[in-house]
Amino acid sequence: MKLSVLGVVAFASLSILANAGTAVAGGAPPPRLPPPDTLQPQQTPQIAPQTMATPEAEQEQFVMPSGNIGCVYTPAGGTATYQPLDGGPELACDIIAPRYARATLGRSGAATIDRAVGDPSCCSAGPVLEYGATWSGGPYSCTSERTGLSCRRDDGHAFVLSRASISAN
Repeated sequence: MKLSVLGVVAFASLSILANAGTAVAGGAPPPRLPPPDTLQPQQTPQIAPQTMATPEAEQEQFVMPSGNIGCVYTPAGGTATYQPLDGGPELACDIIAPRYARATLGRSGAATIDRAVGDPSCCSAGPVLEYGATWSGGPYSCTSERTGLSCRRDDGHAFVLSRASISAN
């Protein structure tokens, strides 16, 4: 008999626990939650966006009317996609004929001529530097002539690209 009474008490206790949180006949209703439109949205932590220090300036390009010479000027600090080895500014001009070569004026030092260019990419479609016109950017200026292109840095270092000759100092 003791076992039967103990079994009934255990069964009743389990039934009460199983029905907790739901209305039972004669019992109190479950607690009411506020309507969904009054619930505060969960706050998600705000993460500051990752910012890369990208230079504001962009490269400038120009090409000779013949399409044989094209130049790219990179400002000091470089761009988001290209940074000169010395930090810039940099002026690099490619000539296609009679043989592909690249003349470069960096921030300082003499101009260089590379006759074994590993990434020939000359020349863009424009803008065109008409014959007799001068382009200027940073410490550089270039003059377009029918005989070729001459570019110089403010300190006097320069290069000349033409079908007749290629020189740098």
